[in-house]
Amino acid sequence: MTARIMTRQTIIILLTVSLLCGCTQGVVYSGFKDVSPVAWNKDSSVTFTFHVTDTVQPYNVLLNVRHQDNYPYQNMWLFLTTTDPSGTQMSDTIEFYLADERGKWLGNGLNGHVSMPVLYEQNYLFADTGTYSLSIRHGMRTDELRGVSQIGLEIQEP
Repeated sequence: MTARIMTRQTIIILLTVSLLCGCTQGVVYSGFKDVSPVAWNKDSSVTFTFHVTDTVQPYNVLLNVRHQDNYPYQNMWLFLTTTDPSGTQMSDTIEFYLADERGKWLGNGLNGHVSMPVLYEQNYLFADTGTYSLSIRHGMRTDELRGVSQIGLEIQEP
């Protein structure tokens, strides 16, 4: 009977490990940066640096916003600046919703913290290999944005 229990436990552990490994397959870059716990100032950027080695493979680029229950808005505007390996910069502005029309948070939440992934680019082809950077600032009407704890970037194969 002990061998049977150990076999079940072993199978459960192996399945769990394989599922966890399967979830990270195809992830080329993943990182999070903390935002000031007091407030995210409109002039403060969160910058990610990553290396691209394949210009033929399309990628999905996701942003991830982690915020608290006290985030005061339904939506968020972000100003994005991408710098390619040659130093050329491209700017973009995106808006996305963190809550539905009734105020229910979208994304996954636990203990007053909510994590919301946002698809920024789908099947995106990087033009060159080399080191890229992506700088992110909030674009809300307030100078000090409260309730945001982290910003994340994930680049993955579709």
